[in-house]
Amino acid sequence: MSRPVVTVSARGAERLRSGHPWIYRSDIRASEASPGDLVTVASERRRPLGVGFWSSESQISLRFLGSDDVPDELHLLRSRIEAALAFRKTLAIDATAWRAVNAEGDRLPGLIVDVYGEGASRVAVVQTLTQGMDRRLEPIAEILMSLLGAGGVLARNDQKVRRLEGLPEHVGVVRGVVPDTVEVTMGPVRYSVDPRHGQKTGLFLDQRENHEAAARYGHGRALDGFTYHGGFALRLAPVCSSVLALDASAPAVAATAENAQRNGLAHIEAREGNVFDELREMEIARERFNTIVLDPPAFAKNRGALPGAVAGYKEINLRAMKLLTAGGILITCSCSYHVTESLFQEILERAATDAHASMSLVEKRAQARDHPILIGVPETHYLKCLVLRKLS
Repeated sequence: MSRPVVTVSARGAERLRSGHPWIYRSDIRASEASPGDLVTVASERRRPLGVGFWSSESQISLRFLGSDDVPDELHLLRSRIEAALAFRKTLAIDATAWRAVNAEGDRLPGLIVDVYGEGASRVAVVQTLTQGMDRRLEPIAEILMSLLGAGGVLARNDQKVRRLEGLPEHVGVVRGVVPDTVEVTMGPVRYSVDPRHGQKTGLFLDQRENHEAAARYGHGRALDGFTYHGGFALRLAPVCSSVLALDASAPAVAATAENAQRNGLAHIEAREGNVFDELREMEIARERFNTIVLDPPAFAKNRGALPGAVAGYKEINLRAMKLLTAGGILITCSCSYHVTESLFQEILERAATDAHASMSLVEKRAQARDHPILIGVPETHYLKCLVLRKLS
């Protein structure tokens, strides 16, 4: 099958051979492609390396799909979505909200698919974040309707990252009917999801398994910092005597209170406030907690923001360590890709030293298993979750 050819540098070819699917513009030697084309990738010596999707705008000019020939791109999309769904079945996910396709982690770069609900009310929420996937949104929606038995497919393409691809931001129904809200469960907790306006595609799904872990460790008086819609707080409530859920967003606090009421959890207090300030005030007041969760938004969205992020992570964790009782548990997270797991652990070590706290590392965790990490592609390992115990 004849298709446009993109020639990459020796460095780019080596990057593909090492398993990383991104080729940057600086490693493109020649291209005959139009925006979003499926292209043949070739070395400078004209040796075919495989196929990928071309972007005319992004600094990531090529997203590699593999070394196999692809006579039918719709077959490729369907087969890889089928493989992604088959893997999810093996996970025995205890939820009706889960991630079906995780971009590079499922060899479908630029494509995110989250599923909400069951049966006829099931909704697939799609993000097509590259020119290649965006051009194929309609057939992707058709495949999802067929494989998931969904009642509707919603394109949630309002992410700023689409600007890097020269793509407009929009939200709209692609297939079927999508209700304003969908009732879902994650473990024993019930949520009402707004797929059009909720964070990401409606809910944060990547922390689901860390919520379950928190319930195994949580006890006594608990604090959930940066609670958003109460994910950790709602899961901690059945095993803790009380839970204080903090967030700077008034709508998030209202949603947490509503979710607590929906689940009959009267001992969750949802409070609006700046978590940095609240931690400082509670330290001055000598308050104490047996369990603390810190799940802030990304402090470092680019490399230039890294110094400020390091300072921010150190401050909130230092104060949390001071607020913990002996034997208390700190579950602390970072979703900043530029803050690696090793750097995050270094920050926590410095925070413990300055807090004069003896802390042990109980467990290292990452994003939920339906958000797979691709070996050799560190960008896919963005969520770090460490469980610490205060010894003294």
